[in-house]
Parts: sequence; structure tokens; C-alpha cells
Amino acid sequence: MKDKQAFANGDAHQGVRRLKVGEEFAGQRLDNFLARELKGVPRGHVYRLLRTGQVRVNGGRRRPKYRLADGDEVRLPPVRLPEREPSTGPLKRTEALLASGILFEDKVLLAVNKPPGMPVHGGSGLNGGLIEALRTLRKEPELELIHRLDRDTSGCLLIARRRSALRALHAALREGKVDKRYLALLVGRVDQPFVADAPLERYVKRGGERHVTVSREGKAAKTFFEPLASGERASLVLARPATGRTHQIRVHALEAGHPVAGDSRYGDKAANRQLRDLGLRRLGLHAASLCFEHPQTGENLSIEAPLPDDLAAAIHALTAGAENQTLRFIRSQGPGIPP
Repeated sequence: MKDKQAFANGDAHQGVRRLKVGEEFAGQRLDNFLARELKGVPRGHVYRLLRTGQVRVNGGRRRPKYRLADGDEVRLPPVRLPEREPSTGPLKRTEALLASGILFEDKVLLAVNKPPGMPVHGGSGLNGGLIEALRTLRKEPELELIHRLDRDTSGCLLIARRRSALRALHAALREGKVDKRYLALLVGRVDQPFVADAPLERYVKRGGERHVTVSREGKAAKTFFEPLASGERASLVLARPATGRTHQIRVHALEAGHPVAGDSRYGDKAANRQLRDLGLRRLGLHAASLCFEHPQTGENLSIEAPLPDDLAAAIHALTAGAENQTLRFIRSQGPGIPP
């Protein structure tokens, strides 16, 4: 059997591999394990390998959400797609991010303020993303995303530097022990808090693009929305997802009749054109803060990402209450963590 490093470097002649799952990977979802082992392979292709039975666990087929156990044997088929190296663009943008966008760092965690328009990982036609660039620039190949943000969403992104931190925070996310707060600019006037709890179903389009819709067969999802400043064309709200479904805030906002401003996938095209003329040239969604227990020290951490200038300017122009006390605090310091 050829060594693991040969495959990671993109050896097109690598044959079938059989990997024993160790204790450090116990509890990880199969699809996430494969994404780690098959770096550079698009997610859509990984799911295709699972659907067609080319990946086996202990000799049998398993669903993507299967959680591995210590001692499981995973069969990986030959894959002829070499690892994608980040192109010059992601590397240059990430160098700038490392200079000014580090929100928190210690021996086991790294938090960055992701800019809009930057994918968090390669795949689906993208030649590398933020995580690949970070691994290259920091010379830390073990860096792993703890969670994800959509390409056009800005804000807090948490990255593990140790496998133990990754496992602990994945468990905290599953158990609802991570408080995630987003600032969302929604189309129309929102004057009252509301809760969206429509179940969401995800499917993968040809090419690996993920899409989400409301469906009775979907998974349970809940998002709390609280207005902070309202205008006739758009309103700023604090969005608190109680679950972590793909595109949850965007689809729940659409279902409530107030799609996220600037959303090219789920939004209102006519409203987006009008808002663009008024200065909004991006998705109006920002991951403002994360609160959780540090996986190593046990202390309560609160990590905040200030609003980018372009979104702050759009909010100021579009919402009638843009200069009230609440919004001034948010614009200068992030949303804070008071309930």
C-alpha cells in the first residue's frame, strides 16, 4: 500500500486505500472524514462516491451522515483528481486577512473575520479557498474548518488547529451550545420579532451546488429574528439560528416574506436591483458573533466581528433608524452578547 502522503499530493495512480479509524476520528461524520482524506476533491464528487457504493465502511455502504467509530475500516477507491492548490487570488486575499482580520488565536483555535466573496474551501469549480490558503501561508496542514460560512457572507469563522478542539466544538454545535448571532439586512419593513421554524431540505444540483428548500420531509430548523432598525425598503435584524442547517437564515427569511437583501440565489431580484442602485452591492448577511465554551480551558469565549464598512454604509442609507443608539453600538463594537 502506498503511503498516505502520496495520495495527498495528488498521485493519479494511487490505488484502493483501506484506512483504520483511530480514536481521534471517532464520532466524525463520514462525509467530513472523506473531505479531509480526499482534499481537493469537490464535495459533489465525494457524495457521488458514497451514492455509488465506491466508499465502504466495514465492507458495507453508509450514508454521508454516518458517524465513524474507533476501529472502523474505510475503503477509499482510486480518485484521479489531484489536490487543488489555492490560486494567487485566494493567497493574496488571505495574506491581507492574516494582517488585519484575526479575531482570536491560541494553541488550538483560530478565528478570522472572513470577507464577503471569499469561499471558505475549494470545490465546485473553485481553485482553492480560505482554508487551503491558510494551510499554505501558515504552513499548518492540519487546520480544519469548525463550521462554514456561505461565500458571500462575511464575519466570524472558527478554525481548529487541533483535532481535539474540532471534535469538541462539533459536539457543542450539535448540542446547541454555540450561540451564533448574525446581522441580516432584510427586504421590506420588519417591526416585530418573529420566529421561523419551517423544516429545510437540502439537495445538490449538478456540479455540486447546494440548494435548500422548505419541505415537510426536511430537517427541523429554527431561527429567531429581532429587528434593530427598520426602513421602508430594508430592515436590519439580529438573526439567531438555533440549528445549523445549510442556508438556514436565507431560506427562513425568504419563507417569512423578507428575503435577505442582495441574495442572488433566494432573494427578490427586482428588490435587489433597486437596493444595488442605492448602494448595496453584496449579500446583506454578516456573522457578527460566536459565544461558546473553550474546548481546552473551559472559559466562556465571546468572539465578535465588526461590520464591514460597505455593509455598514448600506445599512445607514437604507434603514430609517440607522443612527439610533442600538445601531451605533453594533456598528462600532459588534452585537455584543446581551440576550
